[in-house]
This record gives sequence, C-alpha cells and structure tokens, in this order.
Amino acid sequence: MGVLLADETTDFDLVIQLREGDTTALGVLMERHSARAYRVAFGITKNRADAEEVVQDAFLALYQNADTFEGRAALSTWLYRVVTNAALMKRRGRRHEVEVPLEIRLPNFHRNGHRSGDLRLLMGDWSQDPESALLSQEIKTLIQRAIEALPDLYRTVVVLRDMEGLSNEEVADIVGESVAAVKSRLHRARMALRESLTTHLGPRARISWARAWGQRLGLWKR
Repeated sequence: MGVLLADETTDFDLVIQLREGDTTALGVLMERHSARAYRVAFGITKNRADAEEVVQDAFLALYQNADTFEGRAALSTWLYRVVTNAALMKRRGRRHEVEVPLEIRLPNFHRNGHRSGDLRLLMGDWSQDPESALLSQEIKTLIQRAIEALPDLYRTVVVLRDMEGLSNEEVADIVGESVAAVKSRLHRARMALRESLTTHLGPRARISWARAWGQRLGLWKR
C-alpha cells in the first residue's frame, strides 16, 4: 500500500482490507489513531504501562473483530469506546480507595438558589487571563492534579471533550450516554476543576475558563 493510497483510504476501507488479510491496513490504522488512543488511555489511567497495554489490546480487538465492524459509526468512535472502557477497568482494578462523588465536593446551594459560603473566595475572579500565570509550571501541575482527582466518569468526559476536542455527540457515543448527560457531566466537572484551582490559587486568582488556557499549557489539544 503506497503512502498516497494509505492517506486517501478511509478507515472503513482499511477495515475491509484488514478483513481480507492485509495486515498493512492495521499498521495504517495504528498510525492514524494510536497517538490519540494513548492520550485517552493515559488521561484516564494516569499510568503509562496501563495505557500502552490498553492501546495494544484495543488494536488487537480491532484485528480480531474486523469482520463484525459494520461501519454504522466511525471507526474512531468504536476504537475510543474500547479504549475508554478498558482504561476505566484498569484504573478501577488498581484503585483501592472509595471514590468521593463529585456532588459532595461541589458547593451547596440554599433553597433560594444562593450558594453557601463566600462565593468570591470559593470561585475567585476568572475574568482575566494573565499570561504569566498561564505559563506557570505550578498552574500546569495543579490542572493535571485536579483532572486526575475527578471521579472516573467525569474525568473521562473532560479527557475526551476538552483534552481531545471530540464533539459532545462523539463523547456521548463513546461513553454510551445521551448528549444531555454528557453536557451536564462536563459542566459539573469544569466547575469542580475551576473551584479546585481557585481554592489553590486564592481569591484573586484570575484564569480564563476556556479551552485557550489548556492549549497554551499543552494540555488541551486543538
């Protein structure tokens, strides 16, 4: 398979070639999808060895189940679903502590809709975006730790939606939930991340809550 031909061939065509015994097709698919698959797996497991094993197993599953792939959904959706589920199982198998629900960590609201506690202290002023803070290694570390501390399903949608730039519809297909559920979970996860950073940086912390800050830190993919 020539380079030009490989570049022009669709994923579904490559799966058909794989069914016919053309193992080079699997190599092309790995070149296309292995980097993102690894980022997704590592974003969930936070363990390089586990992430590598998850990706290897996912492509092995693709090789073994090529005959059953009907092309109703994008191959990438199918592949990242396999990676996501396997990564979640890996993480849960390694973890022994009880996971604290995100709702417990988020602030409480009174019946009148007002939030308990000092809103300014908890949430800070996020209207500004100082470049010096964004480029700080300390901020980058805090973001990484805050993402890692999210409950599994919340962290998963952040990894898929914000870090990998997939659409809400794609994320919903991968995690097997409705688009509305994905949007709700993503919103709560972002709120938790924002609050975690504000808590560490203090009430005067001013970091734009937008994908731009993650891109500049090298965490968010365009």
